[in-house]
Amino acid sequence: MWFDTLTLPMLVAGFIMMAAVIAVVGVRLTEKADHLADKTGVGEAIAGAVLLGMATSLAGTVVSFTAALDGEVSLAFSNAVGGIAAQTAFLALADMVYRKANLEHAAADLANLFQASLLTLMLGIPLAAYAGPEVSVLGLHPASFALPVIYVIGLRISGQVRDTPMWHPEHTGATREDRPEAEQDISPALASLLIRFLLLTIVLGISGWVLSKIGAQLSLRLGISATFVGALMTAVATSLPELITVLAAVRRGAVQLAVGGIIGGNTFDVLFLTLADAGYRQGSIYHAITKDDLFWVAVGLVMNGVLLIGLIVRQRNGPARIGAESLSILLIYLGAVAMQIVAR
Repeated sequence: MWFDTLTLPMLVAGFIMMAAVIAVVGVRLTEKADHLADKTGVGEAIAGAVLLGMATSLAGTVVSFTAALDGEVSLAFSNAVGGIAAQTAFLALADMVYRKANLEHAAADLANLFQASLLTLMLGIPLAAYAGPEVSVLGLHPASFALPVIYVIGLRISGQVRDTPMWHPEHTGATREDRPEAEQDISPALASLLIRFLLLTIVLGISGWVLSKIGAQLSLRLGISATFVGALMTAVATSLPELITVLAAVRRGAVQLAVGGIIGGNTFDVLFLTLADAGYRQGSIYHAITKDDLFWVAVGLVMNGVLLIGLIVRQRNGPARIGAESLSILLIYLGAVAMQIVAR
């Protein structure tokens, strides 16, 4: 592969370039997802979880699958779970930008609450697979079959929760309701929106493939662990669309889209593990990883648990005018990063 012939400065420059492409494309996806939410009538929370979450996660999907094909197990696994931790931290940063109230208070939506609960369930599956016996069905661990099934069922239930909710969040003066924009403000037509949305996701996919190759080479050339590269380099780089889109969505006032995009993207990111298991042909990927890789699953679970509590409590104002859960999430992530650097 011609990536082997690139010098270290060229690899670093390529990594930065691909990260920039992913970030720029992510900005454009926000507007398209918001318009599609209004055009289709599914609502910002569901559009964030499905449209925006899946599209902005595409680059990371390609990284994990390609790395698994190349036998880079730790890179494939840590890229997936490390991205979940990074993206949750991005939501806390968005809370700092949204100055009207705590973001989790303003974006009260039952679909987001359900998606966060679904993510907790899905993050527990790889832990169970790691602790259990090494078995396979058609070359895949049963956990890899369970994850997409749970995801699809979860999306179905999420739609039902939105259409026929059994309870509603208490509305306050700071609650931002999800209301479609006036039709004259929405352009272009639905078909054109879908085509543009698809083209942008293709660009993200290609960028992700290049990034996976560069990431593997950086791990080799710099002598750092693939877990470090996956969790703190490729995961953060491929998560840049989530950072850009959540900040852009908050500035547009689409707070349900912002929260739903992060939580939905995190839920979709767990499916990286199914594709990585399919790409890794030397056995179960869950039994080829190390405890260092599992560290980021635990971090993601803890951060999502704090977020879930914040969505339920709905604190209106907190320290430094952000929610206490946002501050906690940032401290947990920074602490995890510090521990990873020290361990390296």
